[in-house]
Parts: sequence; structure tokens; C-alpha cells
Amino acid sequence: MEFNINSPVLYGIVGVIILFVLAQSVFFLVRSYKHGVEIGMDKKTLNKTILRSAVFTVAPAIAILVGIVALSQKLGVPLPWLRLSVIGSLSYEMVASGIVEAITSVDTYVTIALVMTVGMTVSMFLPSIIGKKIQTGMVSMKHKDPKWSELFMTALFMGMISAFLGYVFGDVADGAQGFIPVCVFFTSAVAMALCGLLLKVTKWKWINDYALPVSMVVGMISAIPFSAWLC
Repeated sequence: MEFNINSPVLYGIVGVIILFVLAQSVFFLVRSYKHGVEIGMDKKTLNKTILRSAVFTVAPAIAILVGIVALSQKLGVPLPWLRLSVIGSLSYEMVASGIVEAITSVDTYVTIALVMTVGMTVSMFLPSIIGKKIQTGMVSMKHKDPKWSELFMTALFMGMISAFLGYVFGDVADGAQGFIPVCVFFTSAVAMALCGLLLKVTKWKWINDYALPVSMVVGMISAIPFSAWLC
């Protein structure tokens, strides 16, 4: 029987795992609410906090949905759904899926899922080992020389961004088609800059939460006319 990356069995397995994670979330939400009442917190304040938190999860959810749609072409829906709903990182998953041409067998699918999962588990355990030392060092650096500390953090951030830029500009030598990711990249950057400008002018803090998904969606939509123009 031919392997199907969107098999109902995979949907069932992923559904069970996500339901388990949701059950944990509900459990801790109920326990936290009860404890808040026990220590004297106003129920109206608790309810208002829960409502605001629920509203502001819409923005990250849109980004996750966009990521699932983007990854589903090569990996199917269940695996990206699982990865981005539990512990996955959109930037990491996009890079991992970029090296995949096609999944034609169970062995290939399992290998990809295993590599993606093992790679991401480092983020779960490494902070508990070196996180305190890094944080202590950063605080100490900030107290000794705030300007150098700011420059150092900026350099770290730019280094991380530069690591992903190779995937944007890597195919430029292939001709006009290789410029599509570059055009999409700059379109998303312009959309993000406009969101930042709007935030600065209007002082609407909620824009900060929706800037990322908006810029992603604008970039994905722009890929359609760019593809028609350059291909």
C-alpha cells in the first residue's frame, strides 16, 4: 500500500497528542483560577485577564496556521500540525522542510519527523543546563557596560537573522525564479515596517501582536504576482 502523508491514522495520532496538551492547559488554567480566588484576587480581574489572553492568542495562531499551510505541501498536514501546535518553531520547520523534495516512503517520513523532533528537543533541556549561567553573565555585562551589552545582544540577533538569509538569497544565481524569495522577503519587510510605523503613530499596542502574521500573510500573497511575473 502506498504511503500517504495525510493518512487518517496520522490525523488520529496527532489529534490524541494535541488533546492531551489541551487537557494539560485546561487543568492548569482551572488550578490557577481557583488558587487566584483562594489568595483573594478579584474574579472580575481574573476573568478579564483570561479574556485578554485569549484574544491575544489569535495573532500567534494565525502565524501558526500560515506555517501549517506552507509546510503541508511537502510534509502533509498532520506532521506540521503536531510540530507547530506543541513545541515546533516556524523558522526551524521551514528550513527543515526546505531540504525535502518529496516523501515517497514511510522510512523517509519517519526519518524527517525524527530529525525535526530531536533537533527541537535541545531547546527543552539546554536552557536548564546553561540558561542560568548565560542569564547571570548577561546581567553582569549590562551592569558593567550597558552600551556594550546592547551591542552584543544586537549582534546576536543579527547573527541569527543572517543564518536564515542564506535560504532567501541562495537561489539568486538560478535566474529570475531565484529572485521570488527575495521579492517576498522585502515585501514582508515593508509590511512589518508599515506596522511598526502605524504602531508609532497611533500608539495601538495590539498592532505589535499582529504585525508578524500580517507581514507573513502579505508576503505569501505577494508570491503569487511575483511568480507570474518572474517565471
